[in-house]
This record gives sequence, C-alpha cells and structure tokens, in this order.
Amino acid sequence: MSIELILWLFSFASIMVLIGLTAYQASSPHLTSSHYTGRSAKAVWPTLICLSDLEFDYINPYDSSSRINSVVLIEYTLQGALCASFLLTLHWFPFLVMAPVAYYHGKLYMDRKHLVDVTEIFRQLNWEKKYRMIKLAFYFRCNEVKLVVCIIEQQANTASLREEFSTSLWLSEKEDSTP
Repeated sequence: MSIELILWLFSFASIMVLIGLTAYQASSPHLTSSHYTGRSAKAVWPTLICLSDLEFDYINPYDSSSRINSVVLIEYTLQGALCASFLLTLHWFPFLVMAPVAYYHGKLYMDRKHLVDVTEIFRQLNWEKKYRMIKLAFYFRCNEVKLVVCIIEQQANTASLREEFSTSLWLSEKEDSTP
C-alpha cells in the first residue's frame, strides 16, 4: 500500500472524527427546535447537542461543560497528529493550512484556556458556539480540499497511464508493421 493512500485514509478518518467531535460540542440551533425534540430525534442525535441544549435549558451547565471538556484534548491531539503527518510526508499545503490551528490549540492548552468553565459558560455561550461552528466549517473545508486534490491527482494519473498505454500500443504496432 502506498504512503499516499495511507496518508489519505488517515487524514480522511481524522477529519471526520474532528468534525464529529466539533459537532458534539456545538450543534446548530435548528437541531434543537421543537420539531426535532421528539423521541426519534433523541435516538438519532443522542449527544450532538451540548451548547444548544444548554442555550435552550435542556441540560445543566455542569453536564454540558463536562461533555465538552471530555473531548477537547482528544480533538487537539488528533489535529496535531494530522498536522504532523502532513509535515512528515512533505505535504506542504495541507501542513501550512493546519499549522496555525495546531499552534492555536497548543497555545490554548499551554495557557490552560482549552477547558470550558462551568461558571462562565453562560457568559461565553455565543462566542463558544461561533468558535466551534467556525472550526466545524474549517474541518469541512479541509475535507473538501483534500477530496478535490485526490480527484485531480487521480485524473492526472489516469491521463498519464492512458498516454503511456497509447504510446506503447503505437510503438508495438509500428514494430509489427516493419518487415
């Protein structure tokens, strides 16, 4: 298996997990509207609604902050590992895109600002939701860019293989036609 395939699989899985972790921390308000609060919706979206549930007073601040804080370190570690894998495999563009986020996560961790405070969560609720929605959009965009790059590389490889095949076919026909 080539290193490119392994890196793509790792980055795809990592970004999907990052999207899931970020969505776990902050979901959009339309998921918590009265239309989606039925029993079937709770089975489908069991833990996606931390900050939105807190905003609509479906959960207490302690439970919400403990759920968010339980996945923050996992998110930071996975994002740092993804950034390091891009650096080690010399994929400069994805590394340069991920490096500022990894630096910001590291700075938050070193300053001990990565955890949500139970007493301050209501005051910071709007900022926390916006912050996590921006991260969610960033991770979606990273996934889209990685997918487009993969498709372009696949098309380029297919075109070069077609060209090699047609050239070898032309040479074999030329050799067969000469007496």
